[in-house]
Amino acid sequence: MHETDVNPGSEYPDLEVGHKKEWAVGVPAILHSMEPAIREMGPARTAKLMTAINQKNGFDCMSCAWPDPGERNLLEFCENGAKAVTWEATPITVPTTFWAENSLTSLLDKSEYWLGMQGRLVEPVYKPAGSDHYEPIGWEAAFALIADRLNALDSPDRAAFYTSGRTANETAFVYQLFVRAFGTNNLPDCSNMCHESTGTALSETIGIGKSTIAYDDFGKAELIIVMGQNPGTNHPRMLTALEEAKRNGATIVAVNPLPEAGLIRYKNPQKPRGIIGKGTQIADHFLQIRSGGDMALLQAVSKRVLEAEDAAPGTVLDHAFLAEHTLGLEEFRAHIATLDDATVLEATGLSLADIDLLADLYVRSDRTIITWAMGLTQQKNAVATLKELITLLLLRGNIGKPGAGASPIRGHSNVQGDRTMGIWEQMPERFLDALQREFGFDPPRAHGFDALQTIEGLQRGEIDVFFAMGGNFVGAISDTAAAEAAMRGAGLTVQVSTKLNRSHVVTGDEALILPTLGRTEVDLQKGGPQFLSVEDSVCAVHATHGKVPPVASGLLSEVAIVCRLAQATLDPALGIDWAGFEAEYDVIREHISHVVPGFESFNDDIRRKGGFVLPNGPRDERRFDTATGKAMITVNELEHLERPEGRLILQTLRSHDQFNTTIYSLNDRYRGIKNGRDVVFVNPFDLAELGLTDGQRVDIRSEWRDEPDRVLENYRVVSYPTARGCAAAYYPEANVLVPLQSAATGSNTPVSKAVIVRLVPRE
Repeated sequence: MHETDVNPGSEYPDLEVGHKKEWAVGVPAILHSMEPAIREMGPARTAKLMTAINQKNGFDCMSCAWPDPGERNLLEFCENGAKAVTWEATPITVPTTFWAENSLTSLLDKSEYWLGMQGRLVEPVYKPAGSDHYEPIGWEAAFALIADRLNALDSPDRAAFYTSGRTANETAFVYQLFVRAFGTNNLPDCSNMCHESTGTALSETIGIGKSTIAYDDFGKAELIIVMGQNPGTNHPRMLTALEEAKRNGATIVAVNPLPEAGLIRYKNPQKPRGIIGKGTQIADHFLQIRSGGDMALLQAVSKRVLEAEDAAPGTVLDHAFLAEHTLGLEEFRAHIATLDDATVLEATGLSLADIDLLADLYVRSDRTIITWAMGLTQQKNAVATLKELITLLLLRGNIGKPGAGASPIRGHSNVQGDRTMGIWEQMPERFLDALQREFGFDPPRAHGFDALQTIEGLQRGEIDVFFAMGGNFVGAISDTAAAEAAMRGAGLTVQVSTKLNRSHVVTGDEALILPTLGRTEVDLQKGGPQFLSVEDSVCAVHATHGKVPPVASGLLSEVAIVCRLAQATLDPALGIDWAGFEAEYDVIREHISHVVPGFESFNDDIRRKGGFVLPNGPRDERRFDTATGKAMITVNELEHLERPEGRLILQTLRSHDQFNTTIYSLNDRYRGIKNGRDVVFVNPFDLAELGLTDGQRVDIRSEWRDEPDRVLENYRVVSYPTARGCAAAYYPEANVLVPLQSAATGSNTPVSKAVIVRLVPRE
């Protein structure tokens, strides 16, 4: 049963709102995966790609960084992975006539969905200053133009070089090498907008900003706490690991402001019980937390752990582990004793019974994993929240033993590998020193701009050239209107892309689009067919081999684009073998082996089936490379997110048919939405309190300090069981509501999970 919302002023006049689902995947996922694949790619191309995705001799899925199991199914992919492959490997291409027929002004009115549906980009195009159209340009002319604009800058720091997490290790390494040889550390990347809070908190507390578990640890855990994430949509293959954990006896607790179908019940389409049976209940308990309340919950559980230890000394805390490997316990104990339950209840929206239940489960579990995503990292106090998460794990020694640890789940397939390869505006001195030893030049040492600082630099007129290796920067960043206005102030913007997106139509005075090979395509260079590598969420590095011919002749790989641009821009006297890098990627990997720890035998290790796992001090040997050499138990003041009367706390989120800013369709079937995206999810009790009704049209107005409201106009209210006082709307459309200055303390990540809004009825 559904309701059709017809509104002449809506961008989506055919919007339908039905009931949310109580289970995920199953036969519908197969149908929703294969129908568009066969329709757009044909049976043969579909079969070749779908049997190669995430296989040991195949290509890595571009849709997320979920790790691969040792033993793999014939079809080792999820619904969104299949859609990502279809999206990239479609034979539909953008014709040359498109550029003359479509002005930039006309394209500004098109949605992300429409832009992506135009097909693959297959030729370089250039928008001259003062023109409203792109026009074809040759590769050499394009590189010469970029080189001319870069070399004319007063300082290398007047350029910024963005990186998307789809960029493979070899590309990321040569890209950061080019940027630093050019003379700047302005290397903003998508990590700045998602898991930067994770890297900051974990690096300070345990010495590495990465997961401390292996894939197999999920199957060994007694308790798994899933916080601030929606695996059923954002990384569906995780549900298989959670199902295995449940069948091995694990208890799973979901902590989230919204109920999500994938965490209620999972129907595994590769098992009979998932086809004809009821599937597997995933979460044993659902703690529906108020947005921004996670820090208070974690502190409350830690306080109860210490109280349990006091009641039965020597039986709860892992005293040997704490004494040998940690510092700060007594300071933390004194601080947490003052935590007030009334404040916790107000901050979390939970009951004392909820909190006591989680604490009891944690105390009784000998092997606990806490896993999280952007629901935790995009809060104002995200870094402090994640430090509290680490403290909770440390109290019972849940790091560095089987079935236990910290498990951040990354989004983009190689966002973690890019950071390992040097894509960061503040790489440590040891990396820069190794780069200097290997290539004979002194890299710049001053920290560069991150993503938000890049927008601010553009606003101040301090950046003239913006270069993006993949992604959709203006679509992904917060404060859309401010970001787009800033980008229009650049002299030159360059996008390396496979398909059109918003960043191609919001440009500087001059603009270039450079089309590139996709992950699925054979990469043929002078040295023969090449392969690349990626690093997943558990520090496993494996190869990715393109399987189908390029969709058009003349496309260059990302590696080739970087190398040719470097040759056009940099002084040959530097002596860097850019031509050799392009011809044979083994040459790149050999240099990586001399610069990046853990890659010492890169060319040999990557050729092993399944790849290799990077060393990890906390996981492998309970070694913590912090400033003190110990894991740090920290003291953090609880910040309570206030909700003014008549307001809601809004979070941005993805629909089911979406990967980051890429929209596969206008449906979100798990939440009951079809043919539209202009919706705001609100708890029915909040609707009654605010005097609103389901189906009503409202403007969403965000409030920030004394600045004018940011407005998202004409949205349909959907009555939905969100946490009380909380609302949700789809990203990237709702980015317009997130102030540029609203960033997480310590990581400068946009605060997209705690936006104070009011809903104003349309007249």
